[in-house]
Formats: sequence, C-alpha cells, structure tokens
Amino acid sequence: MTDSRLELYTSVTPSSTQKAMMRDNFNVFIHYGINTFCNKEWSDGSLPASAFNPSSQDTDQWIKTVKSSGAKGVILTCKHHDGFCLWPTDTTDYSVKSSPYKNGSGDVVREVSDSCRKYGLKFGVYLSPWDRNCPLYGSDRYNDFYIVQLRELLTGYGEIFCVWLDGACGSYLDGKPKQVYDFKRYYETIRALQPNCCISNCGPDVRWVGNEAGYARKSEWNVVPSFAFDTQTIEDNSQQADDKEFRKKGIDIVAEDLGSRKALEDYDKFIWYPAEVDVSIRPGWFYHRAENLSVRSLNNLLYIWYNSVGGNSMLLLNVPPDRNGRIHAKDASTLSKLGDTLRRHFSAPIHCVYTTSGETHADSLGADDDSYCTFDEIKSEYTVTADFGSERLVDKVALKEQCDYSQRVESAYIEVLSGGKWRKVCDITTIGFSRIATFKPVKCSALRLVITSCRLKPYLSYMMPYAFNGKTPRAPWYSKIIKFFHKINYAVYIARENRIKAKQSDEVK
Repeated sequence: MTDSRLELYTSVTPSSTQKAMMRDNFNVFIHYGINTFCNKEWSDGSLPASAFNPSSQDTDQWIKTVKSSGAKGVILTCKHHDGFCLWPTDTTDYSVKSSPYKNGSGDVVREVSDSCRKYGLKFGVYLSPWDRNCPLYGSDRYNDFYIVQLRELLTGYGEIFCVWLDGACGSYLDGKPKQVYDFKRYYETIRALQPNCCISNCGPDVRWVGNEAGYARKSEWNVVPSFAFDTQTIEDNSQQADDKEFRKKGIDIVAEDLGSRKALEDYDKFIWYPAEVDVSIRPGWFYHRAENLSVRSLNNLLYIWYNSVGGNSMLLLNVPPDRNGRIHAKDASTLSKLGDTLRRHFSAPIHCVYTTSGETHADSLGADDDSYCTFDEIKSEYTVTADFGSERLVDKVALKEQCDYSQRVESAYIEVLSGGKWRKVCDITTIGFSRIATFKPVKCSALRLVITSCRLKPYLSYMMPYAFNGKTPRAPWYSKIIKFFHKINYAVYIARENRIKAKQSDEVK
C-alpha cells in the first residue's frame, strides 16, 4: 500500500456535527404513538385518532429515567409510518388535536422537548417519510407535504440535535405507486433550519450499523467508500413490513468489512460515516403489555453498550412508554441499574505516567479533550506505556484517537506488567473515537498499548486504564451463532443483488 493511498484515507475527517454526535455516543429512542394504544407495531393509518388517550402521561418521568441511564439525548417518534402526528400539525387532522388527550389541546412533542431542556438532555425527532394515512403519498406532492411537517418540527421546538430518517417505503402494501423520497430536499431543509443538527440513518452524517440486534462489527471503520452513502440502498434494505423475523435476525445490509485497506483499495472517493447501533429494550419497538416479562437484562444491555459505545459506534436504545404514558417500572429499573453500573465501572481511573517510543507530549493522553499524542516518524510499531507507580487490579482501558487526523489504528494489543513480566491480555483492532478494551482483572503496575498496524502514524487522544470495580460483560454463548447467521444473511444479500444486476444488464441489452 503506497503512502499516497494512506494519505488519501487519512485526509477524511469528521464534521463538527459528527464530532458532537460521536462524543455523546449514547442516546435513547422513544417509540410512542397511536400504535401504543392499539397493541400494534405498525398500523395502516386507519386507526381512529380517539385511540390515543394516555391516562397519566408524564414526560418528566421519561426524561428522568433516560438521564439515569447515562444517555445524553432523546429521539421521539413524532410520526411513525401510520401518519399519526404527536404534535398539532397544520398538515392533517390525524394528530393529537383530534384525540381525547387534553381535549385535543395536547402537544407531546412540546412536552418531551420541554422535559429534555428541564433535565439537560438533547432533543431529536424521528419523522417517518412513509405515511399510510396521507392521501398524497405516492405522488410528487407528498414531498411538499413532508417538508411542511419537517419545517414545523424544526422551527417550533427549539434546538434539535438529530433528525432520524427512516427509509421504509411500503407503498405496495396500500396499492399505491412507489413514493420517491426527495432526500436531497429534506437534507437542505434540515441544514437550513437546524445547521448543527445530525441527519441519521437515511442521511449523510450517521449510518445504520445494519441490524436491530445490538451488534457492531469487530472492526468498525468511520472512513468508508462514498458508495456506502446511498439513500436508495439504505431505503431498499430498511424494514418494509412488520416482520418479527427481521427484528430477531438483525440482518446485515452491508459488508462485515467496510473500511480495511483491502475494502478501500478499489475506490477513490471516501466519506466519514460512523455507525449507530439501534436496538430496543423489548422485543418490539412500541409498548406491548405481553412483553413486560421480556425486557432485556442488565447484563445484556451492558454487553450491548460495551460492544457499541466501546467499539467505535454509537448506541440508540429504544425505550417505549406504556398506555398510561409512562416508562414501565421494569424498563425504568433496568435503565437506572445500567447507569449506576456504568458509573461504577468507570469511577476509578488510574492516574499514570505516560511514556512512548519517540514522543514528547504523552502526558496529554490522560486528558479527555482535543489534545493528542503523536510520533516523530512512521514506524512499523508504536508503543505507549502507562506506569501506575504501584500495583492495581485493572480490567479495562479506554482509548481514543484524535479524529481531526482521521482514523488510523488498524490493529494493536494490550499487555500488562505483572510479577515483573509483560504479558498480553487482549487484542484489539480499530480504535477510532471510542474503544474500550476489556480483559480479566489482573494485578499489575503498568500497562502498555502496542500498535502493530497503522495508517502512516497514529494520533492518540486518550488512554485511560480503570481499576476493577464490577464485572464487565462477556459475549453470550450464542453470539458466535448469531454472527455466523449474519454472514450467511450477507452472502444471501450479495447473491440477490448480483441476480438483480444481471437481470438489469440483460434488459439493457
């Protein structure tokens, strides 16, 4: 691999909007709407607005519960595919203004955004482009309708940190022509009205990880070929029907390897496109009483958090309010325990003396800010040592790259000085904006990171060992089986795509 190719890869860096999203890398999705009250995951837009009738809705309780988990923001389903709007929009009567809630004077979007500001969380919106209630859907005029709704949300509720765009388009279910979404116009509207807002999933800032099972890749790259940003590909592979098997399988829609040198070698244009892991705390996305006994365990949520936030991805955890308009006690308890456990796990950072092979500013590695440590020259291996001064029981180390210089580290390992000898405790691949390397608790007096493969030279921002303070989760026994099926699903997807391309080519001929 020539240096010119590596210089091309490392020239790709995040925008300020992307950096803000990556820093606050844990948010909560709130699926709530008419489906909540009709025991549905998806509905077709024909349910009466009168069905929306929470008896004791308390958005302060939602946001306090979310904050207890350690999440930084909330994304509310302001309109799902059924078209029912949680704010009194001027575009349709199919909204809270036609419901019994507060005698038609309610505005759930207002309540949630106000509660977010009250408790110091960011507020974001989900506005499904698919609308099964709108008579304009399936025509060019629908994009005008959608833009008006987007404008209402982006101008009436303060600062919006994220617009989450779902690519679902099931026109055929209602016998309508396929709706062509004007994504370019959607993006332009969002940028104009909320310039600091992140556009996620079907958007240019954050990509879907490719499954709804809570799994990130072993090596998650932020620098990917520009072909990966393709709204039609995202749309075509989004869930198009209320399919329980889709939610169980977590089907990959993109390759396991998106950003290695081999994956990039045939391309010349690249973008910074970090991944987000979206997963629900329950089997479904909306509340169902029958799932009260199926809330994810604390250990499972911890594993998902370490796998995503600790694996150079972002986590979007869905927590659906119940028919009373409150987060169910079991969900709330699990979220509170998640926050308490994470705070305990990271409550004992070990202050170190840092040294490296050929660098003079290694002390910056103890500060979680924009400072960085780099090296004098390009080498085949780089070593950074953290000396504790005395023996400590250690089980994890948090690592970050200074991504203003792109993502560079490809592989590394951690070793510890124990009993006077250095021994390896774990291997890692990518670091990016967040890598938490975990290993079995070990008594040691020093720890070092050995970078064995890197694009040119590394720019490390943070390296913090943590003392053992609670068991970190291990992969469940069935994780290898799930990953195996992910590979099978991807192989099936590729075969299908190749058949479609071959058919299209024959038609052209």
